[in-house]
Amino acid sequence: MSRFTELADWYEPVPGPGALFRTTAALPWEVGRVGSGLWVTVPPGYVFDVSIPRWAGLVFDRHDPRYLKAAALHDWTLEAGWNRVAAAGLFGSALKADGVGLLRRVVMVVAVILWRFD
Repeated sequence: MSRFTELADWYEPVPGPGALFRTTAALPWEVGRVGSGLWVTVPPGYVFDVSIPRWAGLVFDRHDPRYLKAAALHDWTLEAGWNRVAAAGLFGSALKADGVGLLRRVVMVVAVILWRFD
């Protein structure tokens, strides 16, 4: 287990339409292999969303807790200036760490690389 996967009670829903959430604790992610010393940390209070195309809502539940850490990490790195492919790489690794299966992960990673859900 890691600080990332062991983290509990780290978010809360934000009232309103859509799927908005706020971090209530720091969300640390070690980039690359364990022990790399390269960390990305989403700070407490960061508001993020789980935006997906309407058709994908039939297959992917925006509120599935397995997706939330990855979504926060992805949004944070994009806002920090990471390119879409690099942010998607962290997104995919975070999904894997939270137990999302390979096929679902691949579809989700390709989606965040190719489409903008603004």
